[in-house]
Amino acid sequence: MAAIDECNFAGHLVKRLGPRSYLIDAATAESIGPSDIPRLISSSGAAFLSAGLRKGDRVLIGCALSPSSGIAYLGAIYAGLIAVPVEDRRLTASGDMLVRETNARAVWTEKDQPLKWRGYGSIPHLHGYPADKGSEMLPPVACAENDLAVLWATSGSTGAPRFVMISHGNLAANTEAIIRSQHLASDERAMLILPLNYCFGASVFHTHLYQGGGVVFDRRFMFPDKVLRAIDKFGCTTFAGVPTVYNILLRRSNLKSITLRRFLQAGGALTPQHIREMRATVPTAKFYVMYGQTEAAPRISNLDPERLDEKLGSVGRPLDNLTVRIVDENERDLPTGEVGELLVRGPSISSGYLNDLEESRRVFRDGWLWTGDLAHLDEDGYIWIHGRKSAFLKIRGVRVSFAEVEATVATVPGVYECAAAATTHEEVGEALVLWVVPEQGAQNIEQQVRRSLPLNWTCASIKIVSEIPKTSHGKISLSSLREK
Repeated sequence: MAAIDECNFAGHLVKRLGPRSYLIDAATAESIGPSDIPRLISSSGAAFLSAGLRKGDRVLIGCALSPSSGIAYLGAIYAGLIAVPVEDRRLTASGDMLVRETNARAVWTEKDQPLKWRGYGSIPHLHGYPADKGSEMLPPVACAENDLAVLWATSGSTGAPRFVMISHGNLAANTEAIIRSQHLASDERAMLILPLNYCFGASVFHTHLYQGGGVVFDRRFMFPDKVLRAIDKFGCTTFAGVPTVYNILLRRSNLKSITLRRFLQAGGALTPQHIREMRATVPTAKFYVMYGQTEAAPRISNLDPERLDEKLGSVGRPLDNLTVRIVDENERDLPTGEVGELLVRGPSISSGYLNDLEESRRVFRDGWLWTGDLAHLDEDGYIWIHGRKSAFLKIRGVRVSFAEVEATVATVPGVYECAAAATTHEEVGEALVLWVVPEQGAQNIEQQVRRSLPLNWTCASIKIVSEIPKTSHGKISLSSLREK
């Protein structure tokens, strides 16, 4: 068993940094090298402790896509604190609520700005890099595997997010399994456009540094070709994105200009058609399809690119330290090929939700994470997701998955993106409502979409819109759709 100080995830990560471990801001070309990263992480941790925080205290990290956010995030964990990474704009807009929900004892922001929490008094506010960059390197605060390291907010796409309690052991187990599954080398460099408050973004950040590689941060994805040029300029080997990101790259960028080793895709289903198109456009890059949940710290499965053609539509096999089951409504195990709820067990599974014992008992039972996703396993142990238990509607008593609807509409020529929801219907009980973003110059999209739908899929309305509302993580915002 590892010594207790080695269970400090950030401390162990620092020990594994190599000569190619750089943190780079693509927009400014700021670069922090392998000799400075450990010292800055240590100094950041020391600054938190000097502000009066103690091991186990929670600190809000206002995340921007920048090296300084990564340093502060790891510095908090290094100091034995519980990092609570949140979007910097959300911190400004909802600081009172976040302090109340997390009982945070301090806050960090990239820039100096006055922050007063109404009703909670003043709490220490740190910003930027530690003032003393040349201080002596301090050792990481000793932590046990089960000590909490991070509170990750769920995406909140269906409403208010919950905070998932992630331990040092959870982070290490998931990070090491991902490195094995993707064959990451010590010379890797990730292009990161996903924020650290999103568990997928944080996971890419963890794996590449942990393996001795580096990370490039780029906040300019509204201009995707700038990011693509930065990939080549800084020698990136990995690019990670959610389906929306890949849709943008395929339709609104010069994607074929780049060279990469791998694409990583998670955060929802990307259509097989778009996966094929990605591979055809950048044939030198391997395309990894993954599946995960925040509650699993966060990745659960990985589809080996060598079997992508054979298993296209699957999310792959479980990581090598995880076990999965498929059960019916009576909690009985189902045989190969039958659809039921996916359960996951292993060292990366969270202990539960912060301040929500009832929901924790429902989702985390006897060591198993009840994912809420419907899936089946094939004869080779590959997972095929059929959608959320809650993401279905019933039309004439027949269940229809929103994911299936969106995938069907996405194959219509001229459709750039689609989102589906349900509405009440006097005749059939529930019916579809669709929001469709057409490609530039596309004609008669509503008629073509209606013709693509099976006759038994009653569609109450199709709304042609310029964009689909998204969460800060790039996922479709179901709550915003409902408001429409």
